[in-house]
Amino acid sequence: MATHHDHSTAGSDDAVMTELLDLDAEVLHAYLSEVTAWVHQLAGDPAPSHLLDLGSGTGTGTFALLERFAKAEVTALDMSAPYLHHLRNKADERGVAHRVRTVQADLDATWPDLDPVDLVWAASSLHHMADPVRTLTDVRTALRPGGLLVAVEIDSFPRFLPDDLGIGRPGLEARCHAAMAEERSARLPHMGADWGPLLTRAGFTVETERVFTVDLTPPLPAATGRYAQLSLRRLRTGLGERLSADDLAALDALLDDERPDGILRRGDLHVRTTRTAWAARRP
Repeated sequence: MATHHDHSTAGSDDAVMTELLDLDAEVLHAYLSEVTAWVHQLAGDPAPSHLLDLGSGTGTGTFALLERFAKAEVTALDMSAPYLHHLRNKADERGVAHRVRTVQADLDATWPDLDPVDLVWAASSLHHMADPVRTLTDVRTALRPGGLLVAVEIDSFPRFLPDDLGIGRPGLEARCHAAMAEERSARLPHMGADWGPLLTRAGFTVETERVFTVDLTPPLPAATGRYAQLSLRRLRTGLGERLSADDLAALDALLDDERPDGILRRGDLHVRTTRTAWAARRP
């Protein structure tokens, strides 16, 4: 599953993004299990044998699909060579390298030469496309007739904090998300879109739509603190001058490893997000 982060990020940020994507998979494991069980049910019999993870990132969706479809092979497609290298290393470590193929491609440029596939998983990747209907049309061509596409998109980035942190003014995270949504609207205009009509325009038959709600409360997976810290640190970097000096100071205090009220030491974290999934078939 590609995540909610921009795959165009490069350079020194690669290591941070790689860790963040892996943490996303670890913290949201229960959600991934739920959504892939739903996909397995939709796919029916015979189970698909060749799957495509579109915008695979570091392999969140790839490994969830390999676990759910025990006899399938997955082609992991992403534009980032470092992510795909990391994914191949993980496949080796897990003993599933023989079931994974990686393909580096920029889908805004050209569709790669792929064998026909039975199922396409596109998680938090379609909103990065410059022309998503064109990309979806290419996806439809790559699917065998009757093949299934599952598109999963986020409504917003995960939220972790209570309204009153005991640091700064209440409502810090809400203000951060409002500022980020404003900054993002021009750069990623399709984030938060209704993908049903876009899928129809690309020639798919939309079968169903489902909202998955993630609401994790204590006790949380051990990685949650680090996941929240990296997410908020990335948000802090992206917001630049859009927040007040007081809010930036409060964020910096939260991100300080040494403070007792810093995010790594807090007992009041949660993880809240929603994901909307569309299941569509090639006629």
